[in-house]
Amino acid sequence: MVIVADKSNTSGRFSNLFQNLKQRVTGAHDQLATARAKQQFRVPDPEDYPHTPITRADHFTSERPSVKPAELVSRPIRTGFLLTVGVGLALALYVLVSTNVQLLVWILVAFFIALGLDPIVAWIQSWGAPRGVGVAVAVAILLGIVTVFISTLIPVIVEQTSEFVQILPTVVSDFIASDFFRAIDDEFDVATVLTTEVNKFVSDTTNITTLLGGILGVGSAIFNVGFSVLIVVVLTLYFLASLPTIKKWLYRLAPRSRRERLEYLSEKISDSVGHYIVGQTLVATLNGIVAFIAVSIADLQYAALLALFAGFMAFIPLVGAVTGGVIISLLALFAGWQSALIFAAIYFIYLQVEAYVISPRIMQRTVAVPGSLAVIGVIAGGSLLGVLGALMAIPAVAAILVLVREVYVPYQDLR
Repeated sequence: MVIVADKSNTSGRFSNLFQNLKQRVTGAHDQLATARAKQQFRVPDPEDYPHTPITRADHFTSERPSVKPAELVSRPIRTGFLLTVGVGLALALYVLVSTNVQLLVWILVAFFIALGLDPIVAWIQSWGAPRGVGVAVAVAILLGIVTVFISTLIPVIVEQTSEFVQILPTVVSDFIASDFFRAIDDEFDVATVLTTEVNKFVSDTTNITTLLGGILGVGSAIFNVGFSVLIVVVLTLYFLASLPTIKKWLYRLAPRSRRERLEYLSEKISDSVGHYIVGQTLVATLNGIVAFIAVSIADLQYAALLALFAGFMAFIPLVGAVTGGVIISLLALFAGWQSALIFAAIYFIYLQVEAYVISPRIMQRTVAVPGSLAVIGVIAGGSLLGVLGALMAIPAVAAILVLVREVYVPYQDLR
């Protein structure tokens, strides 16, 4: 039996098989093209993300990505590493600060003085002069103040020391010849005891070495003070000359959307601090002039030194001028109660005029600091940095008040 294959059925099967194979190849090619398209990077079109201006409220209401506690727990190795690095950086910062306290104090004082001299430079620039001329004038004023202080203080100290050394033998002889010393000597044999102790002290070489070491220590302290003044003057000159550049670089450390706001706050704080320093310097200068006049009228010795002391004490807010006046009045009692009364009457009447007339007019461009905050700031600054901290307390409190009024209060108003 011969079987004849149907040619039409065979050709139909091959055609169907070819169509199925073609569809599978086309589908695989489409899937591969789709996968490649997903892996390609496309630069976003700016039109897809329209720019919306950032308002002042956005600085406080914008959401920031946060890390949930569950994510920290799920990544213990990374979390532990970050905590270890953070603790290490904190310890390194503590060691760096603790070993360079003197340098940080120099930088802080120099920057503080530069902020105080910057309004003078800005005023000179407003007349069309370049900033270099303003810096030169401001530094000349600073050097003049330092020169006056040194030229007034050092000669008086040298003169008083010389007079004390000259009259010391006479004072000792008069004391030994006095009836008081004779009565004590008859009762306790003080002369013999003193002679024995003096001979013992002189015969012991370690005491002489200690005495010479103390003299060298005084000389070293004077040298350190002079070196510190030189460093502060050089740093002040650098900060004052490059203050605008320093501010611009600090602004660039902030995000671009926050730079304008940061610049506004920084300029407001620096302007307030600078005008406070200039105003307080004028008030202290007037205080010293009035103190010099009062001391001269009271016919007291060392009028220049006492006036310099009163002017320096006037830099300390609230209590400085009163404390200086009380100390000078007590010293004036050695010359007679009339001299003390004359000085106290003139000086303390001026303090009332200064408090209610002069200071409000000079300090009108600074930030008003409530009395309670001023007292707390002075006490805190004095406990941290001594006299320097007390001098810088009011500007620091004023800067904090600016931040509270311009940042914290608006943030609370928007909540």
